[in-house]
Formats: sequence, structure tokens, C-alpha cells
Amino acid sequence: MSVTTHPTAVPAPAPIAFWRLKGFPLIPVLILLLIALVAIFADVLAPYDPEIGSLARRFRPPAWQEGGSMAHLLGTDHVGRDVLSRLMYGARVSMIVGLAAVLFAGVLGTFLGIVSGYLGGWVDQVIMRLTDTWLALPGLTFAIFLAAIVGPSELNIIFILGGVYWTRYARVIRSEVLSLKEREFVNLAIVAGCSRRAIMWHHILPNVINSAVVLATLMLGIVIVTEAALSFLGVGVPPPRPAWGLMLADGKKGLMVGYWWLTVLPGLCIMLMVLSANLLGDWLRVKLDPQLRQL
Repeated sequence: MSVTTHPTAVPAPAPIAFWRLKGFPLIPVLILLLIALVAIFADVLAPYDPEIGSLARRFRPPAWQEGGSMAHLLGTDHVGRDVLSRLMYGARVSMIVGLAAVLFAGVLGTFLGIVSGYLGGWVDQVIMRLTDTWLALPGLTFAIFLAAIVGPSELNIIFILGGVYWTRYARVIRSEVLSLKEREFVNLAIVAGCSRRAIMWHHILPNVINSAVVLATLMLGIVIVTEAALSFLGVGVPPPRPAWGLMLADGKKGLMVGYWWLTVLPGLCIMLMVLSANLLGDWLRVKLDPQLRQL
């Protein structure tokens, strides 16, 4: 008498939550998500119009200080505008300008890096000499110079910052392409008759996208600080738009007479956003870099 045995079902492995990965920067990611949500839903969350104030309620302190009120949790500025509302809308400005400038710089720099590294020859020489010239110029000073020429506006700042920082991508991507184009899969694609454009698009680009993403995360903090500096100097986002750098410029005169919330609060927002972006970028660099993946 034979006994039929049924194979026991092997349970599927439970998916590993990404926040449980070693060294995952949970708090920085939560801070970035919170800032992103506030930026998206600022129209709903902000209690007041960020550009309209009343001189009757100017320089009101935060709610927990003497003279403050729950109507203005973080106080008001020199023209009576609600600081909390301006911080919320300022998050939108920083997110839009930062992400758009990083995307523009990443696309341009990655494209030029791939073309330069794969084609080589005079094309590589022209692109790299242009890159060297760009890198020799101080980024912030160059951005101030360009912003002073074209005038302050959010769109101009996006193109200026993208035009200033594309060189970082071009250098890094080119160095990787020089190694990738000697790999066997590229040689096989050449033997198979693939065009240069097809090789760069289908074989080179997918292998450098990780580096571009990591660099974009690290560049986000630099771009946000630069945008805040341009707004602080009056050549960035024009008033009365609620940019964090512009809020710092408006509040600097009141810092010495006790109106600390006008500079401390926007400065704290800039610091948290930049620090969180840098910590996330460092973690991605370690996880996506094959040489550091085992650390």
C-alpha cells in the first residue's frame, strides 16, 4: 500500500520593509515627506494668505510668548503677515525650485557626460574644457552674476541653478562611461550592429542612472541653500513671494531688537531640509555604490 505524500507549501518570504534596512535615515526621510506634504497642501493648511498682512498685527510674537495668540502660532512679520503661512508656502517655493533645478541640471549633465565619455575625441575635449571652465567659477558667485543679469523670478532661478550645477553630473557620469564602454556587453552590442545612439540610450544610460540619482539627492541641499542665498541677496525669488531666503532677509533687521522668530524659524526650515537631503543622499550612495555596498 503506497502512501501519497503532498509537498508542503513553502511560504513566500515576507517583504523587507525598506525602513528596516541597515542605516536607513528614517527621521530625515520623514522630515522630507512632511515638508513635501506641507508644500503640496499649503493652500489647505495655511491659515492666512502669505502675501497679505495688516499693520495692526505686525511683530506679534509666537503663541507661547507673552503677547502672542493662537491666531498666529508662529507670530507675524514686519507688515503683519502670518509667519506660519509664509513658512508653508515657502516650502512649496523651495521644493519647486530645488527639484526642478536638480532635474534640469541632472538631465543636461547626464546627457553631456554620456556623450562625452562614449564618443571621446574632439567631442570629449570640447565638453570637458567647457566643464572645467564652469567648475573654475565659484558656484554661488556665478549664480548671483547670472541672476543679476536676467532678473529675479522662480523660472529664471531654476534655469540659472541648473546651468550652474550641471557640471557635477557631467564629470561623474563621464568617468563611469569611460569604464562602461570597455565592458563586454557594450562590445557585444557593437558587434550586433547597434548604433551609437542605441548603445548610449539602452546600454549606457541604465548603468549610470543610480549615480545620477544619488548625485541628485546630494545636490538638492546645495541647490536649496543657493536659492535661499539668492533670495536673501534680492536676486532670487522676488517679493512678496514667501521664499525662506527672502524671509531671512526681511527679518534680519529685527533680530537685534528681539524679533528672533523672523530669522530663526525660516533658517531652521532650511537647515532641516538640507540636512535631511544630505543624510538621505549619503545613505543612497552607500547602498547603490557597488564598492561600498558591503560596508
